[in-house]
Amino acid sequence: MTAQLDTPASTVPAPAATGNLTIGPYAVQPPVVLAPMAGITNAPFRTLCREFSGGKGLFVSEMITTRALVERNEKTMQLIRFDATETPRSIQLYGVDPVTVGKAVRMIVDEDLADHIDLNFGCPVPKVTRRGGGSALPYKRPLLRAILHEAVTNAGDLPVTMKMRKGIDDDHITYLDAGRIAVEEGVTAIALHGRTAAQHYGGTADWDAIARLKEHVPEIPVLGNGDIWSAADALRMVRETGCDGVVVGRGCLGRPWLFGDLVGAFEGTGASARPELREVARVMRRHAELLGEWMGDEARGVIDFRKHVAWYLKGFSVGSQLRKQLAITSSLAEMDALLAELDLDQGWPDGADGPRGRTSGNNRVVLPDGWLKDPYDCAGVGADAELETSGG
Repeated sequence: MTAQLDTPASTVPAPAATGNLTIGPYAVQPPVVLAPMAGITNAPFRTLCREFSGGKGLFVSEMITTRALVERNEKTMQLIRFDATETPRSIQLYGVDPVTVGKAVRMIVDEDLADHIDLNFGCPVPKVTRRGGGSALPYKRPLLRAILHEAVTNAGDLPVTMKMRKGIDDDHITYLDAGRIAVEEGVTAIALHGRTAAQHYGGTADWDAIARLKEHVPEIPVLGNGDIWSAADALRMVRETGCDGVVVGRGCLGRPWLFGDLVGAFEGTGASARPELREVARVMRRHAELLGEWMGDEARGVIDFRKHVAWYLKGFSVGSQLRKQLAITSSLAEMDALLAELDLDQGWPDGADGPRGRTSGNNRVVLPDGWLKDPYDCAGVGADAELETSGG
């Protein structure tokens, strides 16, 4: 079943001329990438986004921990399952130990588990940064270089990309150094989220930093990430920064049809979905059903879907009791009955295209003891710092 929205359209300005984005041997046209999001970008959600895009773009898995992959952790092996229609198959890896990262990449190559590897140097959550991973890691320049070297060396013909933030905080900015190291170690492309780890998802993304990175590493594609809530935002980012493509994260929460909008915008058709609640409810039902099929258990799928309810219903007039019931349902039959109680003829609400998801900012970044004393001292970082499980 292909997801469709028979909804009114609004006009989006045609894009500025852009080059062809390629990730290794893969052409990504339009130049749009689904950002890896823990607990979100599993196979069912990627399926929905691909359906709305007509299969155009690049859709990356949620974060896979290298240690858990090498040890064949059961949850991790579930997370790396791709639908037969997914191509290229893109895995995002997280790791802090170069040897373990190298083993994980070699395993992916030897067992044909994916076609593209993205490395996570952008995650700001404490369970990651306290071990020196995610957005904390690029501060240690030699460690970053060692991880990239192991990944690229073991990847063979598979393209390796990386996603990062500006730095740890305004006093510890790392993205320009990290970009140059990435080029020198053979990384294929870089995605930059225009925030520091301390900002988490608060404030406004610094698109000027994306433009500076593009100027700093002209040898490889640079993709911009941060505050893309609509197709018009994506086009504006490309025009204003000169980046080669965009990475879309929170903007598609509860709105997988945004990828259809993005295709229309970059291809110049201008179509933009503004679905009635009836269509939104139909996508919600399909999302929950896909999760159940993927997990092999309807109840588990519906329970996992609960986190998406508020995002899908953002801006619509839905009573608090009904919202609460939808957020605790545990079967498709129960979900069907509750969706039927909605005022399904409601049009797309004003303001529903804006920010969604986490917005907290100005956080203290949790780091290993003494992490900031010397960006070149990597003593004490090893395999014991690796996370044991993947995803959210």
